[in-house]
Amino acid sequence: MRTDMNEMDTKNTGTREEAMSPAVDVTEDAGGITLIADLPGVPKDGLNLHIEADQLTIEGEVRLPAPEGMQLTHRELPSLKYRRVFTLSKELDAERVGAAFDNGVLRLRIPRVQQTQPRRIRIDVA
Repeated sequence: MRTDMNEMDTKNTGTREEAMSPAVDVTEDAGGITLIADLPGVPKDGLNLHIEADQLTIEGEVRLPAPEGMQLTHRELPSLKYRRVFTLSKELDAERVGAAFDNGVLRLRIPRVQQTQPRRIRIDVA
């Protein structure tokens, strides 16, 4: 039996580190955009957000450790990784991004730069 499991181990252990692209909804209003990403199973400490230049990167990892007191002898469920990169418009203020994470759902609010927000122009009657 152990020999069979060793053979299975060699067949199922790939070294590729592929990441899935999480499903995302983006809504826009006058104040900016809201991005909602679905990252099921990702704990808060497995989530990484960063902005470099005009690129917003969302990365997450689901880790499935062996139960306490048990030793893993065979694994077919690899740790799952998510990764998605967005190019931010110059109209958005990358310095004021707000983030909330609850039950595997990430919600980002990216406001517009102040000067690009629509404004009302008062018209004086002559």
